[in-house]
Amino acid sequence: MLYYLDIVGTFFFCLSGALAARQKGMDWWGVYVISLITGTGGGTLRSILIGDFPPLIFRDPIYAIIAVIATPCAILIPSFWEKFRREVSIMDALGLGVFVCLGTQVAIEHNLSWWAAIGMGVVTATFGGVLRDVLRAEIPLIFRREIYATAAIAGGLLLLGLQWLGLADFLSAPIAASATAGIRLLSIRYAINQSK
Repeated sequence: MLYYLDIVGTFFFCLSGALAARQKGMDWWGVYVISLITGTGGGTLRSILIGDFPPLIFRDPIYAIIAVIATPCAILIPSFWEKFRREVSIMDALGLGVFVCLGTQVAIEHNLSWWAAIGMGVVTATFGGVLRDVLRAEIPLIFRREIYATAAIAGGLLLLGLQWLGLADFLSAPIAASATAGIRLLSIRYAINQSK
């Protein structure tokens, strides 16, 4: 199940990176590179921090393939994406939900304590977006007054709480991922920011 979660989350983040690069007027290669970095940055950093070498991006070509798929999706159908006011943020929110669950669960399976596992979940969910924004010369979302890292922490806590209550992984992960994405999307929709 972790593998399929990873595939879904990677696609959402790759697409958010590709859309962000298209907004900056980058060419196909630039869109692909930003897509790949956004989709794999968080998982790669998590692998390094927990000593899982080499990182998955160097063991499985599926991640490069997902970025190849996301690139034309972002470039060739601009009329579809123009329907959404904040399309990058929407894709990012969906990836955030999936990756916080994935990162937290991987850390638990590597025998990290619950608080460290949530930290790894947040790293997995946010670091690709940090790289995307830095490469676009913008302040990363995690460093703005956005409900972003807070949503990821809540999702990690919810996942562990549901597992502690005995809920099966195939139920707890989708619930926690949906809740995380929901918190983020609601904060975008209603412009809810963290107080100063």
